[in-house]
Amino acid sequence: MNNVNLVKMKVEGSSKSHSRADIISRDVESVIDEPEVRGGTNLGLTPTETLLASLIGCSNVITHRIAKKQGVKIEALDITADAKFDKSGASITEEIEVPFPEVILNINIRCNANENQFNNIKEQLKMYCPISKVITNSGTIITENWNKF
Repeated sequence: MNNVNLVKMKVEGSSKSHSRADIISRDVESVIDEPEVRGGTNLGLTPTETLLASLIGCSNVITHRIAKKQGVKIEALDITADAKFDKSGASITEEIEVPFPEVILNINIRCNANENQFNNIKEQLKMYCPISKVITNSGTIITENWNKF
């Protein structure tokens, strides 16, 4: 491991209720909360939605970086995550080793990439997205459905 690339990160959370945590990282504040039907105030994404949002955000950033490195211009990029979630662990009924057995990423991209560049973008996203790596290494199967338009 190259220690030059090893950086420290700090994210702080303050419990505001049984369902809400106010999060601070750098100078950015966020809320993680549960919907009202689960006793929350619905002021933010749930923890599990936050995980999927992180995967979408990371896929966006890394796809743009890969494209830029290849000289490809992205005109539009939309990503949807559809997941299967075993809530047994979150419901405190049973320990689950792989709570998300499957995540399907539908990636719609409009860009000027030729076929070779497009294939490189698709392959390299799996290689370089750290959130995807963590989720995949936990046992989750991530399927990427790319649609170039």
